[in-house]
Amino acid sequence: MAERDVTEMNEMLTASDAVPDTAPSAAADAPGAETAELDAAALGIEGEVPATTEITGRADLIAPVVAALRTIFDPEIPVNIFDLGLIYKLEIDESGHIAVTMTLTAPGCPVAEEMPGMVQSAVMPVEGVEQVDVAITWDPPWNMGCMTEDARLALGMF
Repeated sequence: MAERDVTEMNEMLTASDAVPDTAPSAAADAPGAETAELDAAALGIEGEVPATTEITGRADLIAPVVAALRTIFDPEIPVNIFDLGLIYKLEIDESGHIAVTMTLTAPGCPVAEEMPGMVQSAVMPVEGVEQVDVAITWDPPWNMGCMTEDARLALGMF
């Protein structure tokens, strides 16, 4: 990524109407959010799990579903949606039904209508997945505190 692109991205993410650099309290306080971070390696998840992401359900599907989510990139930001902290909740029931509650970086995001389909298309091929439902929420609003350390490094935010 060119230095100019990183500068433009940092400016976009720190616009005057941005939310303060703190994690959304509702998601961070959600049951399982801390457990997901602590158990990530045990579940086979490579890399960090955002503190704002709650993961529950079938352990055998968690790592491959997270890996599938990491293949989806916000078209305006060169970081995947999982590490950006856009996934607030990932629920996987015993029948392979996946429920994803996520947000976007801003309400005016140009891919707001397409993102649920992008998530479904990425997760459905995972062996054992029977159905994928995606819900977009704006509460709590996304902010830079939702990102993993890897995402911050990729965007040159250190």
